[in-house]
Amino acid sequence: MASFPPRVNEKEIVRSRTIGELLAPAAPFDKKCGRENWTVAFAPDGSYFAWSQGHRTVKLVPWSQCLKNFLLHGTKNITNSSNLRLSRQNSDGGQKNKPREHIIDCGDIVWSLAFGSSVPEKQSRCVNIEWHRFRFGQDQLLLATGLNSGRIKIWDVYTGKLLLNLVDHTEVVRDLTFAPDGSLILVSASRDKTLRVWDLKDDGNMMKVLRGHQNWVYSCAFSPDSSMLCSVGASKAVFLWNMDKYTMIRKLEGHHHDVVACDFSPDGALLATASYDTRVYIWDPHTGAILMEFGHLFPPPTPIFAGGANDRWVRSVSFSHDGLHIASLADDKMVRFWRIDEDYPVQVAPLSNGLCCAFSTDGSVLAAGTHDGSVYFWATPRHVPSLQHLCRMSIRRVMPTQEVQELPVPSKVLEFLSYRV
Repeated sequence: MASFPPRVNEKEIVRSRTIGELLAPAAPFDKKCGRENWTVAFAPDGSYFAWSQGHRTVKLVPWSQCLKNFLLHGTKNITNSSNLRLSRQNSDGGQKNKPREHIIDCGDIVWSLAFGSSVPEKQSRCVNIEWHRFRFGQDQLLLATGLNSGRIKIWDVYTGKLLLNLVDHTEVVRDLTFAPDGSLILVSASRDKTLRVWDLKDDGNMMKVLRGHQNWVYSCAFSPDSSMLCSVGASKAVFLWNMDKYTMIRKLEGHHHDVVACDFSPDGALLATASYDTRVYIWDPHTGAILMEFGHLFPPPTPIFAGGANDRWVRSVSFSHDGLHIASLADDKMVRFWRIDEDYPVQVAPLSNGLCCAFSTDGSVLAAGTHDGSVYFWATPRHVPSLQHLCRMSIRRVMPTQEVQELPVPSKVLEFLSYRV
């Protein structure tokens, strides 16, 4: 296993360029508890950006208009400022698909968000293109919100209207993820120690309960082909699930503390997990091997220290859509951008009280949410990918590790096509 602690002085590393800020409005006697922005999300087609402003409010903004506002008015944007407010949609007429701003009152503290699209990012396994209750076309875009009560509310992004209210979890819904294949299959992760699979094209019917976690489930993520799900949680848990059979494939062991975030690479060949043990691990999900370790404390802490309050808890991790860069967010007031072939961050940015991060659909911007309900944006590192990286991504989109290793080609070619320690 390769160990990649940040061994260079981070002052020598390039600072990421700030794109903009969306600052949550604060009332004079506003409670600090409940303002946290636990999740930020970009729509699969790049049309919208959503985040929780705190308490029970979610804001949906057209992403292109948001970027334009940053250019026109500078980086700061008070989200309730009247002169920067985006126009809202007042009817369901011919402007349905034109992006409009919406402020959604979810009725409870919001812990998780996820966009779902009926337009597949890849070939869809779904045959039925209509809901039983709602007769939508193939351009449907939904927003799922996971609440403190255990409820999940499904909203129409174009109109801001509530469509479904899913009730089955008994504790906080900590994370949500839609299958990328356009099937509108939703998976929810909860503090009730379960994952639940919902079919939104079948009136939100709950299809399956995935059990195996002994403690809170913090996060979950689909592989790009929707065939595999990763779930992570307390007590060092990292589980992989077969989403065709709804069975557990394997447990991944290596972390020393709660694992709180996970994300697959765009080709599905790599899995990133973030933990309170100060580390981000990069796994081969098909073999269970740890390929890389990105440390946030140098020298790397011992397992006992890593398993406690080490002041370097990693809160979030996200794979860029170029498959080459990863972003991590830790309690040391720093956002780090890593390359999968470098042993130190290639860019950093300061951020206090960060909780979550996500790359924009085109990978050019990173958004990060904070304890006070605000969002900050940075330009991401841009590098020309190597021929090796392009070849690896192309073949790994259609072949798992085992099939690549069995190709009848010279060993040097296999090495060229493989992600290795």
